[in-house]
Amino acid sequence: MRIERRLTAPRWLVVAVPVASLVAAFAAAAVVLLVAGKDPVATYARLFDRGFIAPGALTNTLVTATPLLLTGLAAAAAFRMKLWNIGAEGQLYLGAVGASGAGLALHGRPGLVIIAGMIAGGLVAGAAWAVVPGLLRAYFNTNEIITTLMLNYVAGLLLTYLIFDSRSYWRDLTTFSARAFPQGKMLPDAAMWPNFNLVLGPIVTLNVPFGFLLGILAATVLWLLYRSTSFGFDARVQGDSPPAARYAGVRTRRVVVAMMGLSGALAGLGGASEIGDFRHVLDPRGLQQAGFGYAGIVVAALARYNPFAVGVVAFLLGGLANAGYSLQGPDFPAGLVGVLQGMILFFALGGELLLRYRVSFSARRAEPPRAVAAAPVAE
Repeated sequence: MRIERRLTAPRWLVVAVPVASLVAAFAAAAVVLLVAGKDPVATYARLFDRGFIAPGALTNTLVTATPLLLTGLAAAAAFRMKLWNIGAEGQLYLGAVGASGAGLALHGRPGLVIIAGMIAGGLVAGAAWAVVPGLLRAYFNTNEIITTLMLNYVAGLLLTYLIFDSRSYWRDLTTFSARAFPQGKMLPDAAMWPNFNLVLGPIVTLNVPFGFLLGILAATVLWLLYRSTSFGFDARVQGDSPPAARYAGVRTRRVVVAMMGLSGALAGLGGASEIGDFRHVLDPRGLQQAGFGYAGIVVAALARYNPFAVGVVAFLLGGLANAGYSLQGPDFPAGLVGVLQGMILFFALGGELLLRYRVSFSARRAEPPRAVAAAPVAE
């Protein structure tokens, strides 16, 4: 038995593997539910109802899917060039810092100016944080996996310092309770990003967050960038073969730094969306507990770095996460919800392995019998 890398994958396999992975995941999860004394059919019915069918479920799913979409795009942009940016988590934090800082600084200005400033602040802060490991990789050949991962911890500590350990510009010090219990400054009402009502029928009304629309726009721009620009061509060539890119005259260092900056900007936009769409305050604990940056890596892997597929996967995982929050209760422990979500992701990623590699069996050839050396004849 051998595991071989696939040079090409047939189209039917591209469709069949994700479907079979989900079926296998739900079948394996059903066994876990039976062992835990739960009814799998009723549990799955509740899962889909809370995630996609119940009133308000689709809106809540989009709320959860928005940061997953943007961090998934950030990972996909870099991974497609085989540039392993694991730092979307920290870049999202910095994007939140930049967006909330811009929103506070532009207090009193028209809403459009504040929102534009928050978007710019998130993009610039996320890109600046990602350019650091990009420069280290381009000019000193450091491992970007290690540097981006370490910077995630630095970003988390910086986020905590701004609110809990300092008298920074982002911390609210106006009241005694705010000084005793540290919290960020609340953004003005004009800094809150709008929602767009989408009527899907006489009963179903969907509130689409502004950040989700920005994510769809970013996916389109990223797809065009890779498909129709010389920069995208250079990135693809460098991802396939760095020596060939250098031989062709591609300025590889610039491409690496620019791609890291682009990836960080997308993650920073996710942080800006978290502030403008939902939180309206710099919330270190909430951002760090969510873990959207790490989840974006899973989203990008499942979507195979396709920007539009990232949107679909983010929506499905957002629904799964949203349903998981709703399932938790006295009759359904949070740990069991985590096991179900983990099994679905595990089988989905395992299916991706079968798309990239194949298992082949070959019988060992029987060795031809060796010629028996003739015994010397005694003279």
